[in-house]
Amino acid sequence: MGAQWKAKGKELAANAKGKLFGRLAKDIMIAARSGADPAGNSRLRLVLEQARKVSMPKETLERAIKKGAGLTGEAVHFEHVIYEGFAPHRVPLMVECLTDNVNRTAPEMRVLFRKGQLGTSGSVSWDFDHVGMIEAEPAAKGADPEVAAIEAGAQDLEPGEDEGTTLFLTDPADLDLVSRALPAQGFTVLSAKLGYKAKNPIDPASLSAEQLEEVEAFLAAIDGNDDVQNVFAGLAG
Repeated sequence: MGAQWKAKGKELAANAKGKLFGRLAKDIMIAARSGADPAGNSRLRLVLEQARKVSMPKETLERAIKKGAGLTGEAVHFEHVIYEGFAPHRVPLMVECLTDNVNRTAPEMRVLFRKGQLGTSGSVSWDFDHVGMIEAEPAAKGADPEVAAIEAGAQDLEPGEDEGTTLFLTDPADLDLVSRALPAQGFTVLSAKLGYKAKNPIDPASLSAEQLEEVEAFLAAIDGNDDVQNVFAGLAG
């Protein structure tokens, strides 16, 4: 959770799948602005790999590419907005949004943050590192994540969200370079994106079960907003 908060539980995960497709469609549309051919568009290639990993319907995927590349005649405009603040019990939070209407998103965020605290720009971001995040799994037996990190140029690594995966952390400018280098080190890249990692994450053990439940409910409400792309919470583990 120190890297990115994700919904827990079967029901939440099931509800999140449709939302995940919507988020990926936005990412694909934005990436496709630089060209509809993934061979010459590294950002699009990486997003498409992530979309295929979660079995995003092919027609949805192709429609997003065409729309983003301007091949359908529809104008696509999303603004990238970051909201900073705290969840209950002073858990720091970075919320990334892609919105076609900031005048809708901003008041919605203010309402959602009522049970926490919405901060101003820079009020929380100083306590996060802006990093490249590459989730990968070993493609060859004996592939060593520590060796791969050194050889590929990653800054750090930690266990990934899924069992058996590794999260490689990079300088933002090196995200594509490291993504391209990892396969030669025996790793298959599952996803690659820029994100925020808390410098001083709060240990969930320092919160009571009731407090942790309040934090999780707050994060779930934030994550449920249609304009939210990513939620990065300062919780360890």
